[in-house]
Parts: sequence; structure tokens; C-alpha cells
Amino acid sequence: MTESSNHPLSGLWQPTQLQALYYGPSSVKKHLLSHLPSDSSKAFIITGSSLANKTSLVGLVESLLGPKHHAGTFTNITQHAAIAQLDEATDSVLGDPSIDTLISIGGGSPIDSAKAISYRSHEKKGGFLFHITIPTTLSAAECTLIAGYTNEKGIKVSVAHPRLIPQVIMYDSTFAKETPQKLWLSTGIRSLDHAVELLYYPTASEAPTKQSCLTALSQLFEYLPKCKEEPDNEDYITRLQLASFMSLFGAGLNLKGGLGLSHALGYALGSPYGIPHGMTSCLTLPSVVRLKADNAEDAEQIARILPFIGQQRSGKDKEDAIRVGGAIDELLNTLGLDTTLKDYNVNEDQIPKISKMATNSEQGELYDKVASLVKGKL
Repeated sequence: MTESSNHPLSGLWQPTQLQALYYGPSSVKKHLLSHLPSDSSKAFIITGSSLANKTSLVGLVESLLGPKHHAGTFTNITQHAAIAQLDEATDSVLGDPSIDTLISIGGGSPIDSAKAISYRSHEKKGGFLFHITIPTTLSAAECTLIAGYTNEKGIKVSVAHPRLIPQVIMYDSTFAKETPQKLWLSTGIRSLDHAVELLYYPTASEAPTKQSCLTALSQLFEYLPKCKEEPDNEDYITRLQLASFMSLFGAGLNLKGGLGLSHALGYALGSPYGIPHGMTSCLTLPSVVRLKADNAEDAEQIARILPFIGQQRSGKDKEDAIRVGGAIDELLNTLGLDTTLKDYNVNEDQIPKISKMATNSEQGELYDKVASLVKGKL
């Protein structure tokens, strides 16, 4: 993979297999059937119990598909995509040879589960499944070639392949309106996390990746507070969905593995301690940004954010990067998302475990910095 360079400005961008992105109210109702691979396609729905039992959204998709196209529905995908439920869903899908399409409805866990099922289909049957996704959070799982899930030991693991990116994304504000506000806003911070960490990701290209990230950051800072005040405003919802898309899709096929330290900490905190990934970004991102300010190259990229969130640059990258961390803290306070690890029953004796998992080491300068960062969030 070609690494990007800022001095001189050079790099490579590789697009994905995305065929269509729809956004706006009733996008699903208007366009779902027209994007099935064929007139005889059979689609299997992957979702979670809350959407299935507490809303009419899954039933709406089932009725749109009708007996002709609906092959079944799995409604037990849990937070962080536990492998037991993933195995059960996989058996249901691979046991029916007529299924050629997966429709994921929900946040990162159903979307990643559908990607993982498609990967398993490829391994066992030699072919990936067509994937239509209807995201209801701002986690942006629909934008990557990586499928994460939680193994038997409670550790987040993943598979990856360019064919795992969904072919069709439908950002339907009618669906997103059903998402609880804290989940909606916190996954917006997850998108913010994507956008920040892509700016200093080694293979992230200047265009469209970093330019898209800067636009996403501007939109997230503007519309997350507005959406908190007017949660049913569908224009705000749609703008945030598009900002979520811009925060990560611009990575294209350049994304290889985890994004950066904030994400690594998020994985160390998420599955092992039952913390939603949106909230892990609330816990880690501001502190990671301040830590990254000590690195001149990273600080240069982070400092670029200031004009996009209404502040002027001083010309001193380290100071400006630290100010970005402060601005994220202020945003979290505005959204009511400031939190501590003790809120999730994570105590000081867990610092070595978390730091080791996040840094893949048991000692050294980075380990010490991360351990201090984690202690500061208790």
C-alpha cells in the first residue's frame, strides 16, 4: 500500500465497490426493491432485537420485500456482534441456497455482522453476498471493508476484504428518527473519531479522504448540537448521516486495519467492558488528540481542523492541536456525553490490561502515555 506524503504532497486513492447511496426521508420505501440484484432475488434481514421489537421498521422492510423477495429475518444481533449470535445468523443464511442478498438494519453491529456473514459465504461457497444497508446510527460501519465481531473470549476481532463494503447504502431519516438520542449523538462522536484519526492515517490520501474528513468535522460540530435540540428535524438527521459517510468512506480501499490510537483504545474498552463504541470515542478522543499533539506530523494534520470548527489557527501546530482536543471536550459537554470509566465500573486495576491491549506492549513510552491517559479517565 502506498503511503501518503504531505511534503511533497503525494499519494494514492482507491475507490470501493459502492454502487449507490440514497439519502433523505422514505429512501428505503422508494428505492429498496429497485436495487435487489435480480427480479428473483431473495433477501435475508440482519438486525437487532430493539429495532425488531420496539419499532415498525423491520416489519416495513419485510412488507416491502413481500413473500417474493423475503427469505427470513435474524433479530438477535447484540452489541459488539457476539460470535454466538453471528454463528446462528450465518447458519440461517448459508442454509438457504436461494439467498443472494443481505439487508442490514441498525448500527455497527448488524452491519458488521452482515459483512462477516458475506465473508463466511465466500469462504464456504466461493461467493460474496450482495449487501444493502440501512444504517440507523452514525457509526459509519457501512463505509469500511472490515467486519468486526466479538470472539468467545470477549475480544474484538475482525475479517477484511474489499468485497465486504456494501453495494448500496440507504440513509433514511425515517429510520434514524427511531434511534435513542444518546446512541445517536455518541455515534456521531464515533464519526468524529474516524475523521480525526484519518487525518494522520499513513495511507490516507489528501483527496478525497482528508478533504472529506475536514468537511465531516465541520458538519458534525455544527449539526450534532442542533440535532440534540431538535431531534426530529429530518434535515439535521440527514446532514449528520452524510457527515458520518464523509468521515470514513473517503478512505476507500486505503484503509488497512485499525485507524489509530483512539480506535485501539476503543476496542480495548468496548467489548471487554461492555461500553458502546460511541461512548468509547467520547472517553478517548480528546485525550488522544492532546497526546498526538506531541508528534509534529500528527499535530500538523490535527491543526488543520480549527478553521473548519470556527476557530483560527495560530501557526503553532502543537498548540493548535491541543486546542482541537479542548474543542472536542466542549462539544461533549454541550451534548451531555462527558463520562468517565468509573461510570462503566472500570477501575484502576484494569489500567495495565487496557494499556497492553491498546498498544500491543507491556512497557515503553507509548504504553506509559496510554496508561496515564486511561488513569485520567477514571
